Amino acid sequence: MRMQVAAWILPTCLFAAPAISDQAAEPDAHRSCPAGRIISFNAPLAAKVVSPACGSSCGTQAFGNNAEGAIVGSYTDENVVPHGFLRTAGGEFISFNAPGAGLGAQLDEGTVAYAINDFGVIVGQFEDSKLMFHGFVRFPGGTYSIIDAPGAGRGAGLGTLAWSINLQGATAGVYFDSNGAEHGFVRSPRGKITTIDPAGSTGTMVCEETCLNADGTITGFFSDATGVFHGFVRDPEGTISAFDPPTSQGTFAASINLFGEITGYFFDAKNEFHGFLRSREGAFTVFDVPGESDAPGQGAAPFSINLFGTATGEYFDSNSAMHGFSRTVAGRYDKFDAPGAGTGAGQGTRASTNNTEGAVTGWMVDANNLNHGFLWEP
Repeated sequence: MRMQVAAWILPTCLFAAPAISDQAAEPDAHRSCPAGRIISFNAPLAAKVVSPACGSSCGTQAFGNNAEGAIVGSYTDENVVPHGFLRTAGGEFISFNAPGAGLGAQLDEGTVAYAINDFGVIVGQFEDSKLMFHGFVRFPGGTYSIIDAPGAGRGAGLGTLAWSINLQGATAGVYFDSNGAEHGFVRSPRGKITTIDPAGSTGTMVCEETCLNADGTITGFFSDATGVFHGFVRDPEGTISAFDPPTSQGTFAASINLFGEITGYFFDAKNEFHGFLRSREGAFTVFDVPGESDAPGQGAAPFSINLFGTATGEYFDSNSAMHGFSRTVAGRYDKFDAPGAGTGAGQGTRASTNNTEGAVTGWMVDANNLNHGFLWEP
Protein backbone atom coordinates (compact mmCIF):
# COMPACT_ATOMS: atom_id res chain seq x y z
CA MET A 1 0.00 0.00 0.00
CA ARG A 2 2.53 2.16 -0.88
CA MET A 3 2.02 3.54 -3.09
CA GLN A 4 2.04 25.47 -9.16
CA VAL A 5 3.47 25.08 -12.65
CA ALA A 6 6.15 22.44 -12.40
CA ALA A 7 9.74 23.65 -12.14
CA TRP A 8 11.68 20.94 -13.93
CA ILE A 9 15.11 20.62 -12.32
CA LEU A 10 18.06 19.48 -14.39
CA PRO A 11 20.89 17.67 -12.58
CA THR A 12 24.40 19.02 -12.43
CA CYS A 13 25.65 15.46 -12.84
CA LEU A 14 24.21 11.98 -12.59
CA PHE A 15 26.24 10.57 -9.74
CA ALA A 16 26.70 6.90 -8.93
CA ALA A 17 28.53 4.63 -6.54
CA PRO A 18 31.30 2.05 -6.93
CA ALA A 19 29.77 -1.24 -5.85
CA ILE A 20 30.87 -3.39 -2.95
CA SER A 21 28.80 -6.31 -1.80
CA ASP A 22 28.40 -9.07 0.75
CA GLN A 23 28.08 -11.40 -2.24
CA ALA A 24 29.61 -11.52 -5.71
CA ALA A 25 27.87 -9.30 -8.25
CA GLU A 26 28.16 -8.27 -11.87
CA PRO A 27 29.30 -4.70 -12.62
CA ASP A 28 26.47 -2.19 -12.74
CA ALA A 29 25.84 -0.83 -16.23
CA HIS A 30 23.74 2.16 -15.12
CA ARG A 31 26.35 4.30 -13.35
CA SER A 32 28.13 7.48 -14.37
CA CYS A 33 29.98 10.23 -12.44
CA PRO A 34 30.93 7.75 -9.63
CA ALA A 35 30.50 8.92 -6.03
CA GLY A 36 29.83 7.24 -2.71
CA ARG A 37 29.47 3.51 -2.17
CA ILE A 38 26.73 0.89 -2.09
CA ILE A 39 26.61 -2.53 -0.46
CA SER A 40 24.10 -5.36 -0.60
CA PHE A 41 23.39 -7.46 2.47
CA ASN A 42 21.32 -10.42 3.59
CA ALA A 43 20.12 -11.43 7.03
CA PRO A 44 22.16 -14.56 7.93
CA LEU A 45 19.14 -16.90 7.97
CA ALA A 46 17.29 -15.39 5.02
CA ALA A 47 16.03 -17.79 2.37
CA LYS A 48 18.24 -18.09 -0.68
CA VAL A 49 15.50 -19.09 -3.09
CA VAL A 50 12.08 -17.71 -3.95
CA SER A 51 9.07 -19.62 -2.64
CA PRO A 52 5.53 -19.16 -3.99
CA ALA A 53 4.31 -18.91 -0.39
CA CYS A 54 6.10 -15.60 0.25
CA GLY A 55 5.75 -14.11 -3.22
CA SER A 56 7.41 -10.70 -3.58
CA SER A 57 8.61 -10.64 0.07
CA CYS A 58 11.07 -13.54 -0.21
CA GLY A 59 14.56 -12.79 1.14
CA THR A 60 15.70 -9.61 2.94
CA GLN A 61 13.92 -6.24 2.80
CA ALA A 62 15.27 -3.15 4.57
CA PHE A 63 12.62 -0.55 5.37
CA GLY A 64 14.08 2.11 7.67
CA ASN A 65 17.32 3.65 8.93
CA ASN A 66 18.19 6.21 11.59
CA ALA A 67 20.84 8.90 12.08
CA GLU A 68 23.09 6.42 13.91
CA GLY A 69 23.30 4.16 10.85
CA ALA A 70 21.09 1.37 12.20
CA ILE A 71 18.75 -0.34 9.71
CA VAL A 72 15.56 -2.33 10.33
CA GLY A 73 13.47 -4.56 8.14
CA SER A 74 12.38 -8.14 7.75
CA TYR A 75 13.50 -11.37 6.17
CA THR A 76 11.83 -14.65 5.36
CA ASP A 77 13.64 -17.84 6.32
CA GLU A 78 13.67 -21.09 4.33
CA ASN A 79 10.36 -22.09 5.97
CA VAL A 80 8.71 -18.84 4.79
CA VAL A 81 8.54 -17.41 8.30
CA PRO A 82 9.11 -13.61 8.40
CA HIS A 83 11.32 -12.21 11.18
CA GLY A 84 12.25 -8.65 12.07
CA PHE A 85 15.88 -7.63 11.99
CA LEU A 86 18.11 -4.86 13.27
CA ARG A 87 21.36 -4.28 11.40
CA THR A 88 23.72 -2.17 13.49
CA ALA A 89 25.96 0.54 12.06
CA GLY A 90 28.81 -1.98 12.33
CA GLY A 91 26.96 -4.56 10.23
CA GLU A 92 25.87 -6.92 13.04
CA PHE A 93 22.46 -8.56 12.57
CA ILE A 94 19.96 -9.06 15.41
CA SER A 95 16.90 -11.14 14.52
CA PHE A 96 13.69 -10.88 16.56
CA ASN A 97 10.07 -12.00 16.72
CA ALA A 98 7.36 -9.92 18.36
CA PRO A 99 5.53 -11.72 21.18
CA GLY A 100 2.52 -13.54 19.73
CA ALA A 101 3.81 -13.57 16.14
CA GLY A 102 2.79 -16.60 14.11
CA LEU A 103 5.68 -18.90 13.24
CA GLY A 104 3.93 -21.54 11.16
CA ALA A 105 5.93 -22.92 8.24
CA GLN A 106 4.84 -21.82 4.74
CA LEU A 107 2.20 -19.45 6.17
CA ASP A 108 4.07 -16.12 5.74
CA GLU A 109 2.95 -14.91 9.18
CA GLY A 110 5.51 -13.36 11.53
CA THR A 111 7.18 -10.03 12.21
CA VAL A 112 8.04 -6.98 10.08
CA ALA A 113 10.00 -3.97 11.43
CA TYR A 114 9.39 -0.71 9.56
CA ALA A 115 11.09 2.17 11.35
CA ILE A 116 13.66 2.98 14.02
CA ASN A 117 14.18 6.28 15.80
CA ASP A 118 17.52 7.74 16.87
CA PHE A 119 17.16 6.17 20.33
CA GLY A 120 16.97 2.70 18.81
CA VAL A 121 13.24 2.19 19.43
CA ILE A 122 11.68 0.10 16.64
CA VAL A 123 8.09 0.00 15.39
CA GLY A 124 6.39 -2.53 13.15
CA GLN A 125 3.66 -5.12 12.85
CA PHE A 126 3.19 -8.84 13.24
CA GLU A 127 0.63 -11.37 12.13
CA ASP A 128 -0.50 -13.92 14.68
CA SER A 129 -1.43 -17.58 14.15
CA LYS A 130 -4.99 -16.48 13.29
CA LEU A 131 -3.63 -14.15 10.59
CA MET A 132 -4.68 -11.05 12.53
CA PHE A 133 -2.38 -8.00 12.55
CA HIS A 134 -0.99 -6.22 15.61
CA GLY A 135 1.43 -3.29 15.90
CA PHE A 136 4.44 -3.36 18.19
CA VAL A 137 7.08 -1.12 19.69
CA ARG A 138 10.42 -2.80 20.50
CA PHE A 139 12.71 -1.07 22.99
CA PRO A 140 16.53 -1.36 22.90
CA GLY A 141 16.54 -3.81 25.81
CA GLY A 142 14.32 -6.20 23.87
CA THR A 143 11.01 -5.48 25.64
CA TYR A 144 7.81 -4.81 23.69
CA SER A 145 4.57 -2.88 23.77
CA ILE A 146 1.77 -4.32 21.63
CA ILE A 147 -0.54 -1.93 19.76
CA ASP A 148 -4.18 -2.75 19.02
CA ALA A 149 -6.34 0.18 17.95
CA PRO A 150 -9.73 0.20 19.76
CA GLY A 151 -11.66 0.16 16.46
CA ALA A 152 -9.61 -2.60 14.84
CA GLY A 153 -11.43 -5.69 13.65
CA ARG A 154 -10.56 -9.13 14.95
CA GLY A 155 -9.91 -11.87 12.44
CA ALA A 156 -7.81 -12.82 9.44
CA GLY A 157 -6.65 -9.81 7.42
CA LEU A 158 -7.88 -7.33 10.03
CA GLY A 159 -6.18 -5.57 12.94
CA THR A 160 -3.48 -2.94 13.47
CA LEU A 161 -0.27 -2.17 11.57
CA ALA A 162 2.24 0.35 12.99
CA TRP A 163 4.40 2.14 10.42
CA SER A 164 6.23 5.15 11.90
CA ILE A 165 7.82 6.34 15.16
CA ASN A 166 9.25 9.72 16.18
CA LEU A 167 11.88 10.78 18.70
CA GLN A 168 9.31 11.18 21.45
CA GLY A 169 8.09 7.60 20.98
CA ALA A 170 4.74 8.45 19.37
CA THR A 171 3.74 5.97 16.67
CA ALA A 172 1.40 6.04 13.69
CA GLY A 173 -0.06 3.56 11.25
CA VAL A 174 -3.34 2.07 10.10
CA TYR A 175 -5.99 -0.34 11.26
CA PHE A 176 -8.72 -2.31 9.51
CA ASP A 177 -12.12 -2.35 11.16
CA SER A 178 -14.57 -5.25 11.25
CA ASN A 179 -15.84 -4.29 7.79
CA GLY A 180 -12.34 -4.20 6.35
CA ALA A 181 -12.30 -0.40 6.05
CA GLU A 182 -8.87 1.22 6.55
CA HIS A 183 -8.28 4.05 9.03
CA GLY A 184 -5.17 5.92 10.13
CA PHE A 185 -4.15 6.25 13.76
CA VAL A 186 -1.63 7.99 15.97
CA ARG A 187 -0.57 6.64 19.37
CA SER A 188 0.97 8.89 22.01
CA PRO A 189 4.05 7.78 23.98
CA ARG A 190 1.64 7.09 26.89
CA GLY A 191 -0.48 4.80 24.75
CA LYS A 192 -3.48 6.97 23.82
CA ILE A 193 -4.72 6.06 20.32
CA THR A 194 -6.55 8.57 18.09
CA THR A 195 -8.17 7.67 14.76
CA ILE A 196 -7.25 9.71 11.67
CA ASP A 197 -9.79 10.02 8.84
CA PRO A 198 -9.82 13.13 6.62
CA ALA A 199 -13.25 14.52 5.73
CA GLY A 200 -14.75 12.54 2.84
CA SER A 201 -12.36 9.63 3.29
CA THR A 202 -13.43 6.10 2.41
CA GLY A 203 -10.01 4.72 3.33
CA THR A 204 -7.02 6.36 5.03
CA MET A 205 -3.34 5.46 4.73
CA VAL A 206 -0.80 6.93 7.15
CA CYS A 207 2.22 6.17 5.01
CA GLU A 208 5.14 3.97 6.03
CA GLU A 209 8.44 4.60 7.86
CA THR A 210 8.89 8.40 7.89
CA CYS A 211 5.38 9.87 8.05
CA LEU A 212 5.34 11.13 11.66
CA ASN A 213 7.81 13.89 12.47
CA ALA A 214 9.28 15.01 15.78
CA ASP A 215 6.61 17.65 16.49
CA GLY A 216 3.79 15.16 15.85
CA THR A 217 2.75 16.22 12.35
CA ILE A 218 1.58 13.31 10.19
CA THR A 219 1.17 12.79 6.46
CA GLY A 220 -0.35 10.16 4.22
CA PHE A 221 -3.12 9.81 1.67
CA PHE A 222 -6.78 8.83 1.45
CA SER A 223 -9.36 7.79 -1.12
CA ASP A 224 -12.59 9.69 -1.61
CA ALA A 225 -16.05 8.41 -2.59
CA THR A 226 -15.07 8.42 -6.28
CA GLY A 227 -11.92 6.37 -5.65
CA VAL A 228 -9.51 9.27 -6.21
CA PHE A 229 -6.48 9.54 -3.88
CA HIS A 230 -5.44 12.77 -2.17
CA GLY A 231 -2.57 13.67 0.14
CA PHE A 232 -3.18 14.94 3.65
CA VAL A 233 -1.26 16.52 6.51
CA ARG A 234 -2.45 16.43 10.13
CA ASP A 235 -0.99 18.93 12.60
CA PRO A 236 -0.28 18.08 16.27
CA GLU A 237 -3.62 19.63 17.31
CA GLY A 238 -5.52 17.29 15.01
CA THR A 239 -6.39 19.63 12.12
CA ILE A 240 -6.29 17.75 8.81
CA SER A 241 -5.69 19.45 5.45
CA ALA A 242 -6.02 17.67 2.11
CA PHE A 243 -3.79 18.56 -0.84
CA ASP A 244 -2.98 17.70 -4.46
CA PRO A 245 -0.21 19.00 -6.70
CA PRO A 246 -1.40 20.79 -9.86
CA THR A 247 -2.47 18.33 -12.62
CA SER A 248 -2.68 15.44 -10.14
CA GLN A 249 -5.19 12.71 -10.83
CA GLY A 250 -4.13 10.83 -7.70
CA THR A 251 -1.74 11.89 -4.92
CA PHE A 252 0.37 9.71 -2.60
CA ALA A 253 2.17 11.55 0.21
CA ALA A 254 5.07 9.42 1.41
CA SER A 255 7.23 11.25 4.01
CA ILE A 256 7.50 14.36 6.17
CA ASN A 257 10.54 15.93 7.84
CA LEU A 258 10.91 18.09 10.96
CA PHE A 259 10.27 21.29 9.00
CA GLY A 260 6.94 20.03 7.68
CA GLU A 261 8.27 19.44 4.15
CA ILE A 262 6.51 16.53 2.45
CA THR A 263 7.56 14.39 -0.47
CA GLY A 264 5.59 11.87 -2.47
CA TYR A 265 4.33 11.25 -5.97
CA PHE A 266 1.25 11.63 -8.16
CA PHE A 267 0.01 10.54 -11.55
CA ASP A 268 -1.30 12.85 -14.26
CA ALA A 269 -3.97 12.52 -16.93
CA LYS A 270 -1.59 10.37 -19.00
CA ASN A 271 -1.07 8.04 -16.02
CA GLU A 272 2.58 9.13 -15.76
CA PHE A 273 4.07 9.38 -12.25
CA HIS A 274 5.96 12.45 -11.01
CA GLY A 275 7.68 13.28 -7.74
CA PHE A 276 6.76 16.30 -5.66
CA LEU A 277 7.99 18.36 -2.73
CA ARG A 278 5.47 20.33 -0.68
CA SER A 279 6.62 23.12 1.62
CA ARG A 280 5.09 23.66 5.05
CA GLU A 281 3.23 26.62 3.51
CA GLY A 282 1.79 24.45 0.74
CA ALA A 283 3.94 25.39 -2.27
CA PHE A 284 4.77 22.53 -4.67
CA THR A 285 7.88 21.64 -6.65
CA VAL A 286 7.28 18.85 -9.16
CA PHE A 287 10.17 16.81 -10.56
CA ASP A 288 11.10 13.87 -12.76
CA VAL A 289 14.35 11.90 -12.50
CA PRO A 290 16.49 12.19 -15.65
CA GLY A 291 16.47 8.88 -17.49
CA GLU A 292 13.14 7.66 -16.15
CA SER A 293 10.54 6.19 -18.48
CA ASP A 294 7.59 8.44 -19.28
CA ALA A 295 5.37 5.54 -20.31
CA PRO A 296 1.96 5.22 -18.63
CA GLY A 297 2.22 3.71 -15.17
CA GLN A 298 5.90 4.57 -14.88
CA GLY A 299 7.99 7.54 -13.73
CA ALA A 300 9.42 8.57 -10.34
CA ALA A 301 8.23 7.80 -6.81
CA PRO A 302 10.00 9.50 -3.85
CA PHE A 303 9.47 7.67 -0.54
CA SER A 304 11.48 9.66 2.02
CA ILE A 305 12.69 13.19 2.77
CA ASN A 306 15.37 13.92 5.36
CA LEU A 307 16.05 16.90 7.62
CA PHE A 308 17.90 18.78 4.86
CA GLY A 309 15.24 18.31 2.18
CA THR A 310 16.96 15.50 0.29
CA ALA A 311 14.41 13.09 -1.17
CA THR A 312 15.00 9.47 -2.10
CA GLY A 313 12.96 6.84 -3.89
CA GLU A 314 12.75 4.84 -7.09
CA TYR A 315 12.25 5.46 -10.77
CA PHE A 316 11.48 3.07 -13.63
CA ASP A 317 13.33 2.67 -16.91
CA SER A 318 11.81 1.61 -20.25
CA ASN A 319 12.09 -2.05 -19.21
CA SER A 320 10.02 -1.34 -16.05
CA ALA A 321 13.10 -2.07 -13.92
CA MET A 322 13.57 -0.06 -10.69
CA HIS A 323 16.52 2.21 -9.92
CA GLY A 324 17.30 4.24 -6.81
CA PHE A 325 17.78 7.99 -6.69
CA SER A 326 18.59 10.74 -4.22
CA ARG A 327 17.67 14.35 -4.98
CA THR A 328 19.07 17.27 -2.99
CA VAL A 329 17.03 20.39 -2.29
CA ALA A 330 19.22 22.16 -4.88
CA GLY A 331 18.10 19.69 -7.56
CA ARG A 332 21.22 17.50 -7.84
CA TYR A 333 20.51 13.85 -8.56
CA ASP A 334 22.47 10.78 -7.51
CA LYS A 335 21.33 7.59 -9.24
CA PHE A 336 22.36 4.15 -8.02
CA ASP A 337 21.78 0.43 -8.42
CA ALA A 338 22.58 -2.20 -5.81
CA PRO A 339 25.09 -4.82 -6.97
CA GLY A 340 23.34 -7.87 -8.38
CA ALA A 341 20.08 -6.04 -9.07
CA GLY A 342 17.99 -7.55 -11.84
CA THR A 343 17.15 -5.59 -14.97
CA GLY A 344 13.79 -7.10 -15.86
CA ALA A 345 10.32 -5.78 -15.18
CA GLY A 346 9.70 -5.49 -11.42
CA GLN A 347 13.36 -6.10 -10.64
CA GLY A 348 16.09 -3.64 -9.65
CA THR A 349 16.74 -1.27 -6.76
CA ARG A 350 13.99 0.05 -4.50
CA ALA A 351 15.13 2.84 -2.16
CA SER A 352 13.08 3.18 1.03
CA THR A 353 14.40 5.79 3.51
CA ASN A 354 17.29 8.22 3.93
CA ASN A 355 18.78 9.53 7.17
CA THR A 356 20.23 12.93 8.09
CA GLU A 357 23.58 11.96 6.53
CA GLY A 358 21.85 11.15 3.24
CA ALA A 359 22.49 7.41 3.56
CA VAL A 360 19.77 5.41 1.84
CA THR A 361 18.51 1.94 2.67
CA GLY A 362 16.04 -0.29 0.87
CA TRP A 363 16.10 -3.53 -1.03
CA MET A 364 16.88 -4.81 -4.47
CA VAL A 365 15.28 -7.60 -6.47
CA ASP A 366 17.73 -9.84 -8.31
CA ALA A 367 17.27 -11.70 -11.61
CA ASN A 368 15.64 -14.59 -9.70
CA ASN A 369 13.16 -12.19 -7.99
CA LEU A 370 14.81 -12.67 -4.59
CA ASN A 371 15.13 -9.63 -2.30
CA HIS A 372 18.37 -8.38 -0.73
CA GLY A 373 18.88 -5.37 1.51
CA PHE A 374 21.19 -2.51 0.54
CA LEU A 375 22.85 0.58 1.95
CA TRP A 376 23.96 3.50 -0.24
CA GLU A 377 26.22 6.13 1.29
CA PRO A 378 26.83 9.36 -0.67
